[in-house]
Amino acid sequence: MHRWLASVVRSFGPALAGVAWALKTQKNLQFHAGATVLMVVLGFWLGLATWEWCAVTLAAGIVWAAELMNTALEVLADRVSLEREEAIRRAKDAAAGAVLMAAVGALGVGLMIFLPKLWVLL
Repeated sequence: MHRWLASVVRSFGPALAGVAWALKTQKNLQFHAGATVLMVVLGFWLGLATWEWCAVTLAAGIVWAAELMNTALEVLADRVSLEREEAIRRAKDAAAGAVLMAAVGALGVGLMIFLPKLWVLL
């Protein structure tokens, strides 16, 4: 059991290294990190209910996952070819579109949860 648990814990190392590298190098992920911090601060300040925390956390997690997958695809595509190739451009555009759709969905969730609470404070 101890060896199994140690191997599971070690397997998080590369994942955390990937997130750390992306945070250092990817401006879009830095923006999402700032939005996540703002979400957490607002959530505590406004006293979100458990279900609201679930919704905004899931939405933010989906955006982070999409952004990290987009970054991975871009790195691999650039490794394949730095020349302008239509197929690579389309793949990158589609991955960026996935991030955009996730972010729009997360924004919608955030607006539905935070706006009514902020409106009451006005």
